Amino acid sequence: MDLTSNSSLQFQKIYNAIFGDYITGLTWSPQGQTLAITSAVGEICLWENGEITTLQMPINKAVNCVAFSADGAYLAIGGQDGKVKIWHNKQLISVLENAPVWVDQLAWNHNNNQLAFSLGRSVQVWDANTLEIQTTLDFNDSSILGISWRKDGKYLAINGYKGVKIWHTYDWDDEPFILSIPTVSSLIAWSADNKYLASANMDKTLTVLEWENPDPWVMRGFPGKIRQLAWSEVKNSTEPPILAASSVEGIVIWKKSIDEKIGWEAEVLTNHVDIIKAIAFAPSSLILASAGADGWLCLWNESQEISQILTDTSAGIATLSWHPQGKLLAAGSEHGEVIIWAK
Repeated sequence: MDLTSNSSLQFQKIYNAIFGDYITGLTWSPQGQTLAITSAVGEICLWENGEITTLQMPINKAVNCVAFSADGAYLAIGGQDGKVKIWHNKQLISVLENAPVWVDQLAWNHNNNQLAFSLGRSVQVWDANTLEIQTTLDFNDSSILGISWRKDGKYLAINGYKGVKIWHTYDWDDEPFILSIPTVSSLIAWSADNKYLASANMDKTLTVLEWENPDPWVMRGFPGKIRQLAWSEVKNSTEPPILAASSVEGIVIWKKSIDEKIGWEAEVLTNHVDIIKAIAFAPSSLILASAGADGWLCLWNESQEISQILTDTSAGIATLSWHPQGKLLAAGSEHGEVIIWAK
């Protein structure tokens, strides 16, 4: 446990507020002008330059997921009430009713305004141009546990029991590629260079698929459930991205070796004293933020050493979000507190 820093403080708190309950989601608009905040009692709020705009008051049903479209014009949420609500420039334009099924996952295509969201054992894709459902993708084996669009928008991956199914977005009727896993795939994430798909699995393994390579890597040795995955953005197109995976109180950093026989090499980062709930690389950077039930937000530099620890809340931190230019960092706590730090 190290509460010291090897460099001067870079981030300072500029905002904090208490909302009605556990913060379930934080996400910045792609342009960085707006932070969307959601809570376990159904609040939906927008933070802009220190001012709060409320889109939805508490309804005593949690908002489970929130995301901005790639152009920042649309905001979508899904929740325990079974509704997907979509705003365009702060105006509510569509409410998709799916009760009694909860909506646990949603994600926007990175290249257009297609929204994918989970409905039990299937995913529906809604198109903002037509305001209609474009397709329904059946997973069959279980409820959907994750949705991830590839960064170029060409493929959509969904996961659950027995693995991951990947659809080509230009032909939804074509059979999906299947990444088979003998247990449950609980988390998935595409790398920013479109080359790799990572799957965290319930048997404490991590599978990394290189696209068009039929033999995925399987990493083992995690002490517990893998709770978060994060890819770094590629600085040099000749170098593979770095993959971070958190488990219990530690983070494993995976770097691809130039030796194909070695595959991926691991380095373990430890500093937290309770379960890590969120990790994320800063945009266009190898600085990694980690936040946990200990109430600490740790910043790790490119050498994987602690550069700063933010301890402005005593509550466990549930979620975090980097500003798209990396100049602001937001975190939400289990007690409903939102804190924003700035460089």
